[in-house]
Amino acid sequence: MPQGEEKISGNLIYRGRILNLRVDSVKLPDGGRAMREVVEHAPAVGVVSEAENGDLFLVRQFRYPAGEFLLEIPAGIVEPGEKAAETAARELQEEIGFIPGELNEVTRFYTSPGFTNELIILFHARDLAHSPRECDGDEFMDVVRLSRDQLKDLAESGEIRDSKTLTAIYWYLSR
Repeated sequence: MPQGEEKISGNLIYRGRILNLRVDSVKLPDGGRAMREVVEHAPAVGVVSEAENGDLFLVRQFRYPAGEFLLEIPAGIVEPGEKAAETAARELQEEIGFIPGELNEVTRFYTSPGFTNELIILFHARDLAHSPRECDGDEFMDVVRLSRDQLKDLAESGEIRDSKTLTAIYWYLSR
C-alpha cells in the first residue's frame, strides 16, 4: 500500500472569513520534497430536500466565483459548535422555508481533495413543514421545485454544474 505524505512545515498565506490558504512543505514517500497549496475550509452540509410527491427543492442563485446563476441543493457551512444536522435543518429553513420532520445523513465527500479539505456532509430531508424563509443578508435566491424527470434532464444536459448538487441528484435518482 502506498505511503502518504508527511508535513514538514506550513506557512499560512491568508486567513479569511470562510477559508484559509496555506503552503506546506511535505516529504514524499520516496524521500523527496514538494510544496502543497492547501485551501482550508470548514465542513459544510448539503440537503436533498424531498417533497411529499418525490420532487426536490433546489435554489437558483448567482455565484460570483463562477460568474453565473447556478441551481443548487440547499447548503451551508457548519458553524463552530454546531452539529452538521443542526446546520442542515437551519439551511433548509433559511433557504427554502421548510423544517424537516425526518433528516438523515447520506454520505460525506470532499469537494476537490487535490487542493482543499472541504468536506460536504450530505443529508436527506423528508416530511417537510412550511416555515418562513430567513435568507442571510447577502443571499438572494429563488426556490425551484423539480420532479425526478426534470432533475435527470437538467443533470444530463449539463445545466446543473454544481458538484454537490450533481452528487445529491445522482444519489437520489439511484434509490
